[in-house]
Amino acid sequence: MSLTEGPYAGPAQPDVIDPSGGANQTRVRAYNERLVMSLVRRHGSLSKAEIARRSGLSAQTVSVIMRALEADGLLIRGAPVRGRVGQPSIPMRLNPDAVYSFGVKIGRRSADLVLMDFLGSIRLQLHQIHTYPLPHEIVTFIVEGMQKLEQQLTPDERGRIAGVGIATPFELWNWAEEVGAPREEMDKWRSFDLQAAVAARVPRPVFLQNDGTSACGAELAFGVGASYPDFVYFYIGSFIGGGVVINSALFSGRTGTAGAIGPLPVAGKDGRSTQLLKIASVFVLEKLLRERGMDPKPLWYSADDWIDFGEPLEIWIQDSAAALAQAVVSAVSIVDFSAAVIDGGFPSWVRSRLLAATRKALRTLDLQGVTVPDLVEGAVGSHARAIGGASLPLFSRYLLDTNVLFKELS
Repeated sequence: MSLTEGPYAGPAQPDVIDPSGGANQTRVRAYNERLVMSLVRRHGSLSKAEIARRSGLSAQTVSVIMRALEADGLLIRGAPVRGRVGQPSIPMRLNPDAVYSFGVKIGRRSADLVLMDFLGSIRLQLHQIHTYPLPHEIVTFIVEGMQKLEQQLTPDERGRIAGVGIATPFELWNWAEEVGAPREEMDKWRSFDLQAAVAARVPRPVFLQNDGTSACGAELAFGVGASYPDFVYFYIGSFIGGGVVINSALFSGRTGTAGAIGPLPVAGKDGRSTQLLKIASVFVLEKLLRERGMDPKPLWYSADDWIDFGEPLEIWIQDSAAALAQAVVSAVSIVDFSAAVIDGGFPSWVRSRLLAATRKALRTLDLQGVTVPDLVEGAVGSHARAIGGASLPLFSRYLLDTNVLFKELS
């Protein structure tokens, strides 16, 4: 495995532009250092002996690495654990304040910018609502937003920022009709290099990845990934997207669109075949609200603070669940996933209702020959896409692909 591999394994790696061109405190760590930090991240805390056993490294090598990582402030000591005999073991854990990174989510109705710490927790964030995303407005939001958030940090904290990762839908111009945007406005995305435009204005490495893939990567790294080595992932935003995890590594496929989920054919209520995204997407709920004379803007104010829209919401949940159940069966008919993970840009109570309805819908399908996977709620939540974006600089410089961890001794 090369030192440049990140959390998103497979042929299509997230692109990165580093305008700084130089190495500083955010330099790429040596392979064995990254292996140690990845093991500690996955397990929360580990002693020197546990790291040696799980990694296959010698105790002496582990001691040297841990001393170096502790000296650099990347690892911190926990309370000594006393056994029956011998010296107490000292568990080590990642220092959440050691490294920060920016993550950006670009949606059809809103954009988010977060500052994330080394453990995947959001420290600072900005939210912007738009009628539809335009290239130069998005760049301004990212650049000025980063400057605004950095002003809240000390010089030392600013020096620990590893970069910025952007999670965006690919081919944004294809959704002009669904978001109610003029075709000529959305066509501006066709020739616009968002990554290069941001990199030209910020002195940090800039990464870019598909938003569904980013959300899946966040779930793998900070959510249910430790419990399920193989899962299909559904993230319901303005449009549904997702990802595929195999052997604890994200599989992005030849073109980077594996697990895109949205185009999956499903049967609608009329029995006709349609794409999953035309049923299980938030823009469909937005349309239902407008048809009933209800203001859909609360959908985009805050993903965690939806109100209960009553009948339209229940209709959308039931229709989405029926379509998701079909998509789950289709997915596990191809790959024997141990879990299907469902998350989205909505509150946890909406997610719980959607999961319950999907489980019920699954029982109505012909499941002969199908091994039904665990249906589980995503653990990362509504900020999964931004967190996935923010994880790109961290894994690129400090951590290893989790498929290495899958091979460890347990």
